[in-house]
Amino acid sequence: MVNGLPAVTALLPALILAFTGLALLLVDTVRPDARSNTSMAVVGAFGSLAALAATVWLTASGGVSPDGGAVLLFADAIKVDTLALFFTAIFASVTALVLVAAHDYFHDHANPAAFYSLVTFAATGMALLAVANSLAVVFVALEMVSLPSYVLVAYLKQDRGSVEAGMKYFLVGALSSAIFLFGISLVYAATGSLILADIASASIEGLAGVLGVGVVMMIGGVAFKTASVPFHFWAPEAYEGAPAPVSAFLSSASKAAGFVVAFRVFTEAFPLEMAVSANVDWMLAFAVLAAVTMTLGNFAAAVQEEVKRMLAYSSIGHAGYALIGVAALTVDGPANGTVMGAAMAHLLVYGFMNTGAFLFVAMAERWGVGRTFEDYAGLARRAPVASTAMAVFMFSLAGLPPFAGFFSKYFLFQAAIDNGFLWLAGLGAINSVVSLYYYSRVVKALWLDDPESSSALDAIDVRPTALYAAVIFAAVATVLLLPGFGPVIETAEAAASALF
Repeated sequence: MVNGLPAVTALLPALILAFTGLALLLVDTVRPDARSNTSMAVVGAFGSLAALAATVWLTASGGVSPDGGAVLLFADAIKVDTLALFFTAIFASVTALVLVAAHDYFHDHANPAAFYSLVTFAATGMALLAVANSLAVVFVALEMVSLPSYVLVAYLKQDRGSVEAGMKYFLVGALSSAIFLFGISLVYAATGSLILADIASASIEGLAGVLGVGVVMMIGGVAFKTASVPFHFWAPEAYEGAPAPVSAFLSSASKAAGFVVAFRVFTEAFPLEMAVSANVDWMLAFAVLAAVTMTLGNFAAAVQEEVKRMLAYSSIGHAGYALIGVAALTVDGPANGTVMGAAMAHLLVYGFMNTGAFLFVAMAERWGVGRTFEDYAGLARRAPVASTAMAVFMFSLAGLPPFAGFFSKYFLFQAAIDNGFLWLAGLGAINSVVSLYYYSRVVKALWLDDPESSSALDAIDVRPTALYAAVIFAAVATVLLLPGFGPVIETAEAAASALF
């Protein structure tokens, strides 16, 4: 607990990200000749790491509340608690990795400066989303994340695939935003408030139907942001067409931002008891979404021939796993906090291993070796360290022991079983077995397959130092999470349990 500091200090991580983005934009606008790709990457990464340090400091010190609890600001529209800080740590970590890797990826881009400020602004929106305690703030923060994301996907303006992906992403995103906003308006019409706690305590006599429709439409908005079925179809197109660092950013940080909305809004605004009594069973809806999303994502990934597209579909499968965090909740469930905390821990692990995998793809694009599994054949002969890191990512994503992905899935499935959802945990385990097939194809291509010709690997003379550093750091973080997984899962479970 940090006494004597103003309550607004609790927003320090978001403020650091916002000022970093403004500084980058200001220098790029006022003195374009004074900035360089390197200086922009360094400032952006330093700002992200500073936000991460502030997040860790606030978490370790118990925040700035006198009793160590949540800090409420701006007429209760903002709520800073351990849940918000946990997710902010994910956002800041992924942002730092992406900005470092982008230094080499955009080394020959005519104007890479805007990229760094757009990523930082999107991260600011995610940090604001984590502390949102009002549906109005949730919507504004979602748009703060979405608008820079549309531009980032279409950032390679000379690349037709990138522009087309950005346009599709924008159109689907605009539609989902409208659906989400309409859902918020119906919830407001039924409850008369936008503050989550007030919605939960409002009388909805005779308006349960209106509330139910509003909740369903809000679930649709969350499904889009987390790339869950039936709003998943934008993800493979956007991830494939976007620059690889952007794909890493969207599939890890942006996806986690969608889950913080699901975790906080649905448990605080529509408590389990109220939802059951009003016949607004959003838990059942999420259970169906989780089952369909993980199954469709994994089976679709298994038939892909391009590594980047396979990772896009596998990220849909992982969204299904994380949805168990809200799908396996029950009234008076003995493991409600445990299952949601396990889902949060999985998102943290996923942030490192999935970002690292996409950054390896970025490195392959930098080398110009192609996108298919066959194009990756024999890469380990010329890049053994990076290929080892990629093998760590693949095995961890598949959930093989002793990697961190195994423990995050194990705790998640075990918590679901403890809460009475054996079928959901079983389905998750079956899907993990399916995922082992396509993840192992990447490892096989890297280490066991022969290149098509003796000159196929000649392009791998360039050593993109920053990209290498980001990939290796992500791999090390994935491995180091093993000894630190105890404190991670304890912190996540404590943060989640505070919601019930």
